[in-house]
Amino acid sequence: MIDVALLSVIRRWRLRDGMAIREIARRTGLSRNTVRKYLDSGVIDPKYPERKSQSMLDDFAEKLSGWLKTESKKGRKQKRSLRQIHSDLCALGFTGSYDRVAAFARNWKQAQHEAQQTTGRGTFIPLTFAPGEAFQFDWSEDWAVINGERTKLQIAQFKFCYSRAFILRAYPLQTHEMLFDAHNHAFRVLGGVPKRGIYDNMRTAVDRIKKGKARDVNLRFNVLVNHYVFDAEFCNPAAGWEKGRIEKNVQDSRHRLWHNAPDFKTLADLNDWLERRCVELWSELTNPDDRERRIVELWEQELSVLMPGVPSFSVQ
Repeated sequence: MIDVALLSVIRRWRLRDGMAIREIARRTGLSRNTVRKYLDSGVIDPKYPERKSQSMLDDFAEKLSGWLKTESKKGRKQKRSLRQIHSDLCALGFTGSYDRVAAFARNWKQAQHEAQQTTGRGTFIPLTFAPGEAFQFDWSEDWAVINGERTKLQIAQFKFCYSRAFILRAYPLQTHEMLFDAHNHAFRVLGGVPKRGIYDNMRTAVDRIKKGKARDVNLRFNVLVNHYVFDAEFCNPAAGWEKGRIEKNVQDSRHRLWHNAPDFKTLADLNDWLERRCVELWSELTNPDDRERRIVELWEQELSVLMPGVPSFSVQ
């Protein structure tokens, strides 16, 4: 049994990095047949039959997690083996098998490894980015006249970190469905998906902020990330400078777009205009890191290293 987070890692290793199935199996502790089965199936949100009864380990999961954390901090000679831990659980009333405890420990270890990787990546925020390396996302609030009324809108803003190509899309609220729809349109217009996305700790993505860069990521958002095969990273709280490109885009869009926006009959008309105007601006604006070239020139260079052709994610 694997969860969405582990499946997302497997898909990134295989589809992004071209890692061999044998190596993925070695790193995850899964069999090669299991890894191959999930990759071949194209599943992004694994579903499991509902169990008629509670797992025998459920009542001991918190205790077992605590033990595993304690043991991980001990030296090799002082650590209890999984066999000893299983025996100690049985002394507390657990009647399940050793294999069930071993599977729990394997999943726990993988989750800790992923959290450490995320924390390690987050300690350095680069000032420059390679083509196709990353995009940044943020929400902003702006106003537009729709059907004769001045309307407050939530604006989904995407920006590629290398080329600075950007796209905006307006919504009435910041819901999961609107967040997912914004990703679908952004990747369609921008021509593909970079390797990672940089976000703040929005509620539609993060259930709980943990130590360092570790996060409990919302299940539905994790499925989106798995579908598009990118790595989601989250800024430290109150550290907007960690996604400075999109923060600046929010400011720039106010005078480039909203101050001169015409009136619209519908929200759809507004979004059609936003899409056209953003793409036009790519040809009008130079890249701040390369004043000799326009954004569109660097975006065209970036296209070749993006993951293309990913179908839209279902927002249902």
